[in-house]
Amino acid sequence: MRASPWLLRPPGGRAAALRLFCFPYAGGGGSLYMPWARQAPATLEVCAVQPPGRESRLNERPHTRIDELMDAAVEALQPYLDVPFAVFGHSMGALLAFEFARRIRRAGGPTPVRLFVSGHRAPDRPRQHAAIAHLPDGEFVAEIRRRYAGVPDEILRQPDLLALFLPCLRADMSLIEHYRCEDEAPLDCPISAYGGREDPEAGEAELAAWRAQTRAGFTTRRFAGSHFYLRDARTELLAAVWGDLAAVAEPLLGTR
Repeated sequence: MRASPWLLRPPGGRAAALRLFCFPYAGGGGSLYMPWARQAPATLEVCAVQPPGRESRLNERPHTRIDELMDAAVEALQPYLDVPFAVFGHSMGALLAFEFARRIRRAGGPTPVRLFVSGHRAPDRPRQHAAIAHLPDGEFVAEIRRRYAGVPDEILRQPDLLALFLPCLRADMSLIEHYRCEDEAPLDCPISAYGGREDPEAGEAELAAWRAQTRAGFTTRRFAGSHFYLRDARTELLAAVWGDLAAVAEPLLGTR
């Protein structure tokens, strides 16, 4: 299979019996998930989704609307749905993962074995914050840091690096702010909703509300940490991901 700019995959490839597509948070890229690939069960291939405008695709225009991003993503990733798959997304990525599963269903494609949504309230819940994508750079960065602690200090200390980072982050925030959840039937795959125990963006009630989006099983788990708990609680998070996958696809996972 030809390499796609939309995916970061483990070098050398695997004999994948199951794929896990992972969508990034706002301003982030697929490299976040590459350490997961090294710790995955033997027959699970972690495929990090790399939308335009970040990391290896920095010179491309980032999408500002979820519909146009999903149109492109579904077309690009269709060839990789030749084996059973699951989908994971954190923060903005949770919306992308959810809409990816919906888009595939609309196209008559296969159903994920499980959908993982992390660090984001259920999509039909009212938006919590005022729009900020239009703000001047200084105000925009200050608000991102206040809400999410989402701009690393090392980027803030380097103006040139910040200038590279901001267009993608601003486009992603525009995508989030313009998103509206269309009324559709619940998905047929089970959903796992994860979050940090100290995350003000996705508390227990916000995660539990994802239950309405599935006709199948539902699990919610919370980990030590705030919005970016997945950085510090990776061992516990991955154990939960592998366990929830095994609950629906154990024969496909093989051994470590």
